[in-house]
Amino acid sequence: MATDTLKSTTGASGASAVRRLLLDNGALSALIVLVVAMSALSGDFLTTDNLLNIGVQAAVTAILAFGVTFVIVSAGIDLSVGSVAALSATVLAWMATSEGVPVWIAVILAIATGIACGFVNGILISYGKLPPFIATLAMLSVGRGLSLVISQGSPIAFPDSVSHLGDTLGGWLPVPVLVMIVMGLITAVILGRTYIGRSMYAIGGNEEAARLSGLRVKKQKIAIYALSGLFAAAAGIVLASRLSSAQPQAAQGYELDAIAAVVIGGASLAGGTGKASGTLIGALILAVLRNGLNLLSVSAFWQQVVIGVVIALAVLLDTVRRKAGATPVAAGTSGGGGRGKQAATYVIAAVVAAAVVGAMSFLHNDDSSTGTNKKIGLSLSTLNNPFFVQIKAGAQEEAKKLGADLTVTDAQNDASQQANQLQNFTSSGVGSIIVNPVDSDAAGPSVRSANKSDIPVVGVDRGVNKADTAALVASDNIEGGKLGAKAMAEKLGGKGRIVILQGLAGTSASRERGAGFAAGLKAYPGIEVVARQPADFDRTKGLDVMTNLLQAHPDIDGVFAENDEMALGAIKALGSKAGKSVSVIGFDGTPDGLTAVKAGTLYASVAQQPKELGRIAVENALKAADGKKVAETVKVPVKVVTSKNVAGFGG
Repeated sequence: MATDTLKSTTGASGASAVRRLLLDNGALSALIVLVVAMSALSGDFLTTDNLLNIGVQAAVTAILAFGVTFVIVSAGIDLSVGSVAALSATVLAWMATSEGVPVWIAVILAIATGIACGFVNGILISYGKLPPFIATLAMLSVGRGLSLVISQGSPIAFPDSVSHLGDTLGGWLPVPVLVMIVMGLITAVILGRTYIGRSMYAIGGNEEAARLSGLRVKKQKIAIYALSGLFAAAAGIVLASRLSSAQPQAAQGYELDAIAAVVIGGASLAGGTGKASGTLIGALILAVLRNGLNLLSVSAFWQQVVIGVVIALAVLLDTVRRKAGATPVAAGTSGGGGRGKQAATYVIAAVVAAAVVGAMSFLHNDDSSTGTNKKIGLSLSTLNNPFFVQIKAGAQEEAKKLGADLTVTDAQNDASQQANQLQNFTSSGVGSIIVNPVDSDAAGPSVRSANKSDIPVVGVDRGVNKADTAALVASDNIEGGKLGAKAMAEKLGGKGRIVILQGLAGTSASRERGAGFAAGLKAYPGIEVVARQPADFDRTKGLDVMTNLLQAHPDIDGVFAENDEMALGAIKALGSKAGKSVSVIGFDGTPDGLTAVKAGTLYASVAQQPKELGRIAVENALKAADGKKVAETVKVPVKVVTSKNVAGFGG
């Protein structure tokens, strides 16, 4: 009986130890499981190029998250880091190019901008008594707005000397990965070896007790948020270096990824726990998820669902860990034995990872994929717009007809996310790539990587700057804008007051359509533009912006919207005036837009035949992959569609 009891106790103790190990290292366990799963599902995952891609794609999120770790450990929150990153990069590019400031001074000013934003956050929270959520939410809006004001809504080329941060050392080691590692080590030292680091844990554990113990809590919080701003500035510079340009809309939503990385890495939103290594693991988990799901051709919409589920599970794990009394992940609180156990855990993880790499390489060594030339990657700027959905539909129809394997990704109007997707296509060894750039300059570095791998790239709808493309399949946005201006002038008899609804700031489509319309209007001095406002290519924003503009300009005669979605929103705002006293012209020739033309509420749409764009892009991509000659530019004619010719327009 005694022997049986002893065995039972020993078994229970062993199970408890394993359970405790998993709870204490949940993020690391999750990362290993993810790597194993992705390796088993995709033979392209464990290639050297792809693993380096994952490091690059994790870098910006990780650097932002290191700064957010300080804030979360002290029981705060920082929603402004994405906007601060964009603002800091914009300041650097603007000072170094437009203002002619020496690059090293511009870098210092960019970092100072990040620190200043964090300092203001700290002041508002410590002395203004604003909740961290509200103070940093305000800075999110202010930072993004200032970035747009400074850049005038357009990307600014980054100085070449700083752009090298986005390059590789020795032709293979990405500099962003090195920067990430350095920033991670700095974070670990601050948290575990400095007075302010220990103060963060004290404040997060019990702010009142920390104050009564003699800590200057208010000043410490200012320093904590200033550190977060500094790390955000560093992340912004690295991101802009990757894209060779400062994008005013860059890093949108990255604050949520940064917070998610910290929480997934084991920190508690209640404060008092968290460490740099956990945050790095959290950022790698997000990068592995996105990379693997891209390689598996999972829809970008489902990717958001998966990442949301992972975040929820991470918070649940944190709750379970605290209830089970798992070891807190507060840096610097464990003795030598604790550090030894942690080191042993990481060594075991490394051995497991190495074993997985070997096993999966063996499993996939025969998957040399015949017919690589038939594999095409298509990266669209967004699928939240009927025009690009039509391009996708045309591409899929042509791919099916020609027996090609087409993978479609959605960049969600994020130039850095598109850069990641293009890198994933390159490392997975597709036969050709089709890209509809979020921004022509920002797509350049990733397309150049494809060029080095001898993968032909076809641009669709928009070109790629500073890189080689086998072909550009596009309508002429500038010419389309001119045609829109001519149609508006003819409808109004050469006289009238109009407003312009602009697209997403910084995108080449918005710039080109607006420039074409402005050039076309020069021939009609009797037409006055009384207002122009961005509505981000979005129908709801088009409705809201148009409603507001009507308050100031109730007597307008016409509206030019840079896409049909905004035009349809404007029609809703105009009500009975649309198509009668106010003429509305859109752009794209989407199904909903053409329906409105038939109904008479939309006077005209400058139609681009998006399905034809997709079809021709696939046709040219397959030809280029087979080494056949293709035309450098393939123009798909634009056409002004009105009620007179809409019945015969095929789209």
